Amino acid sequence: MAGPADYNTMENDREALMKLFHLSDLHIGKRVNEFSMIEDQKYILSQILHAAKRERPDGVLLSGDIYDSTIPSAEAVQVFDVFLTELSTNRIPTFIISGNHDSAERLAFGSSLMGKSGIYFSKVYNGTIEKIPLQDAYGTVWIHLLPFLRPAVVRHALPERAEEVMCTADAVRIALEQDLVDEQDRNVILAHQFVTGAKRCDAEELQVGDLDQIPAELFEKFDYAALGHIHSPQKVERDTVRYCGSPLKYSFSEAGQEKTITVIELKEKGTVELRTIPLKPLHDLRKIRGTYLEVTAKTFYENSDCEDYLLVTLTDEEDVPDGMAKLRTIYPNLMRLEYDNKRTRSAADIGTAERVEEKSELELFREFYELQNNQSMTAQQKALVEELLRGMKA
Repeated sequence: MAGPADYNTMENDREALMKLFHLSDLHIGKRVNEFSMIEDQKYILSQILHAAKRERPDGVLLSGDIYDSTIPSAEAVQVFDVFLTELSTNRIPTFIISGNHDSAERLAFGSSLMGKSGIYFSKVYNGTIEKIPLQDAYGTVWIHLLPFLRPAVVRHALPERAEEVMCTADAVRIALEQDLVDEQDRNVILAHQFVTGAKRCDAEELQVGDLDQIPAELFEKFDYAALGHIHSPQKVERDTVRYCGSPLKYSFSEAGQEKTITVIELKEKGTVELRTIPLKPLHDLRKIRGTYLEVTAKTFYENSDCEDYLLVTLTDEEDVPDGMAKLRTIYPNLMRLEYDNKRTRSAADIGTAERVEEKSELELFREFYELQNNQSMTAQQKALVEELLRGMKA
């Protein structure tokens, strides 16, 4: 199988161990509370490039959700093109899979040609998982590219096993059964799925059933599973099944996190060392809280960056007229203004109870799916959920 083995050995300054950068969920082109994040994304990708030039990894792993839309803007595509060109120019192989926000077909365009420049994209899933070899002093490391899978994709690619695919866990398990893994070598897999036990952010914390979940045991043959999809950095069951998290904060539930690059160092079979490189954003995303007089006092904000992206929670009992406009004279990137007082707490308690009681299980699941996937359920998915719900009530 063709691979970048010769591409690697051209670098005389490589260390004996295999060093990889693990990144995911770039979401290039994303808007947060109607604020474009494109300049922030350019800034953070530039930091990642500086780290790559300094550390000289043997590969960069990008585990899905490259773009925030299946049809990314021209500007988003250009930003990613600049990033990949710099990595290729610096002879750093890059391995990329599609996520649930990406179009697998669009992302794979030109992949055969770009592979000659050390840029490897996952193909549209056709029943096989592409794997690419890297070489170091300890032998071969196989990089397996598993694109984001839905059950329908696996049913279509493997019609002889379609009846076995009832949920995402079945789909991924069957796809991995087709992947020949030589356990004498070291194996790294890129995947973009929700592994059971992972902690989500914001809407990701809402769970109805487990149709999209897969067990961590599916990756037991791999020395490292480079996961994407969850924006909070974390391990799942073992240190080497890991979400690296997004490189930027895209929701206020991430406000307290430090974003990083996960660095994987593979030595002899069975020895994997992990560390992180911190990333500093152009604008932090954080929360502040207090009365209107408190948050507008110079002593409150003079030692902080007023251009950060902010969620301001005012504790005044009365709403401040034109509060958003007034606060933006101090905090120009104020994204959200909320109130926490007797009125809002009472309204929230009543509204939540009424909304949940009025909705069917199917409606709740549909809302959950739309929050998680940024798109509506298909008729086939709706029919499958209805069938499962009927079975649970039987």
